[in-house]
Amino acid sequence: MSIRTMDRAWVTQCALSRICGVCERPLGRPIAFVGTPDEVGRNAFHLPPLHLECAGALMGEGAELVTTAGFEFVRPAKEDADRRPTFQPNSLL
Repeated sequence: MSIRTMDRAWVTQCALSRICGVCERPLGRPIAFVGTPDEVGRNAFHLPPLHLECAGALMGEGAELVTTAGFEFVRPAKEDADRRPTFQPNSLL
């Protein structure tokens, strides 16, 4: 399993096609996001959505897991310092 975290086209494809960022299979529920404590606090993740079992493969030191039933894909505005898109869970489980 691998994840192309820095590939914006891939991250966008995962969002629009609702596929897992690791295994590339369609997403069901729950949807998992792995991120830093800062990402959890902002409710804005940079890694694409994942199956719960695929998220386990990415859990490292300091990583946190959030599960949700849905998310919004937010593209950065021109004036944003961080030009990476984010995923914002909207129905936390």
